[in-house]
Amino acid sequence: MADEAPIGVFDSGVGGLSVLAEIRQLLPAETLHYVADCGHIPYGEKTPAFIRERCQLIAARLHAQGAKALVVACNTATVAAVADLRERYPQWPIVGMEPAVKPAAAATRNGRVGVLATTGTLQSAKFAALLDRFALGVQVLTQPCPGLVEQVERGDLHGPETRRLLQGFLEPLLAAECDTLILGCTHYPFLRPLLAELVPPEVILVDTGAAVARRLQSLLAVAGRLASGPAGPTRIWTSGPPTELSAVLPQLWPAGAEVKAFV
Repeated sequence: MADEAPIGVFDSGVGGLSVLAEIRQLLPAETLHYVADCGHIPYGEKTPAFIRERCQLIAARLHAQGAKALVVACNTATVAAVADLRERYPQWPIVGMEPAVKPAAAATRNGRVGVLATTGTLQSAKFAALLDRFALGVQVLTQPCPGLVEQVERGDLHGPETRRLLQGFLEPLLAAECDTLILGCTHYPFLRPLLAELVPPEVILVDTGAAVARRLQSLLAVAGRLASGPAGPTRIWTSGPPTELSAVLPQLWPAGAEVKAFV
């Protein structure tokens, strides 16, 4: 029997909208509720305890709204909080994020993979475990990208400052002849058009949004909770000023949605 309850998705900011787009493409019948915790971005500069507290608050709100599944569309939040959330809600399907080390290791032709990510993700034990598990025989070069998330939050996807930052982050990876680049933050897929200008056409760009959507579909199918549609309106909340998110939303979510305050 079809289940028309919404799917809850959240991120520290607008980056998770890239994951929301993958979910919408794969599961067009599903109603989506999204929380952007813009008032506390970036998570990478916060303590794990603070991130867990925010994730618990947002998850509780989405659960209370009747969300039938939860997607933690943030690598940093996944590292800090997804295990705790699964323990608190053992019957609730919860999907987290992780950098696409496995598909990148399979895709590389010369054995050199670059990772663009936040400092918090690159320093996490989970990322180290991914390398140990999936990157045997592959040289992985990591590149922290301070400031890049903030540029996407401002909706500056093509401007000179974003270009300058991205060129600087790419330079050592391209100099090392990495033929595959992992976009290790949900904000970075919005920079694909700019990346296409800055990297050679043979370089493969990999992110995990589509894989997360497939995992969500699988969990809902097993539980018999896929919707038959039509989807209800997408609802978006932000812990920052709604006017700020509304201003950049047309670039990041062209379908449009009303933005409300998350308090």
